[in-house]
Amino acid sequence: MELSDFDYRLPEESIAQAPLDDRAASRMLVLYRKEQRWEDRTFRELPEFLETGDCLVLNDSKVFPSRLYGHRAGVHALPVGKGNPKRRENLSGKVEVLLLRPVSADAKEWQALVRPGRKMRTGERIWFDGTLEAEITSRGEFGERTLRFLTESDVYEAVERIGHVPLPPYIKRTDTPADRERYQTVFAREKGSVAAPTAGLHFTPEVLARCQTVGAGIAYVTLHVGLGTFQPIHSEQIEQARLHAESYSITEENAARMDAARRLVAVGTTSVRTIESAARTGARRGETDLFIYPGFRFQRTAAMLTNFHLPRTSLLLLVSAFAGRELVLAAYRHAVEKGYRFYSYGDCMLIL
Repeated sequence: MELSDFDYRLPEESIAQAPLDDRAASRMLVLYRKEQRWEDRTFRELPEFLETGDCLVLNDSKVFPSRLYGHRAGVHALPVGKGNPKRRENLSGKVEVLLLRPVSADAKEWQALVRPGRKMRTGERIWFDGTLEAEITSRGEFGERTLRFLTESDVYEAVERIGHVPLPPYIKRTDTPADRERYQTVFAREKGSVAAPTAGLHFTPEVLARCQTVGAGIAYVTLHVGLGTFQPIHSEQIEQARLHAESYSITEENAARMDAARRLVAVGTTSVRTIESAARTGARRGETDLFIYPGFRFQRTAAMLTNFHLPRTSLLLLVSAFAGRELVLAAYRHAVEKGYRFYSYGDCMLIL
């Protein structure tokens, strides 16, 4: 298969730049795979499509403010300290860092994306503010870097203080304090994602309660969104592509709820990858680089709620594997024509 087979035209004005005031006010395009049709509904109607014995599977990973802005401090820069009066004089160009995941037990070393990437060599240091500095220690095969923070303090505390919400690049604005709450699901618990599992952004406590009222159960899984979810596909031949690994886990209690369900309704592509990874390996926790594209045989996922995705991405390939490429792309064209809002802060699609 060619990656170009999963392209579509989207006007720039269709890309949602901000969330709706009401999380649950989004539109919902419902796709019926067997009937090869769709209908326009609203997200608040989701409980009407659930039945006793269903189980909603939600990714409870929590986004942390993983985008950091700093300045280049040179190679083998002077040590951090209040007694270094030349510290600010040594700084040069601006640097943007997106932390992906810690690679050391003390969270001092991180896998990260760095811009401008070509200029940032191994040994280069980055100065973030008056207390935090990091050194690039290595480079990975996907262009990512490994950073070591040169501090005795808690890195997570520093990142919470100086970090920015990692809004996707197609949102053409800087993050605001409101994004810290809005670019987060109401059920987020486990800190570790650098992008929100966006299908879950539509839920409110009221909608979750109504889903349970009609007899649906709720199970939580954790997949920390990282490079494997949002990296571009580097090969035009889909079968030759592969994804970067991400960590996932399912508790024994939640696995039991899923096993007892009549139908698993996965909320988001990350929940699908977690469900299907566990089904294939039998492991309730680990690393997954599972790449789902048309031809994939789903073992557990029976229905899916998902947002609209970028063209030529692994997320669109996953949805096409579940619902069929032609149906999905036709539905996307309909969504464009009807003014649906696309991507992270946009509307959603329920695939039955």
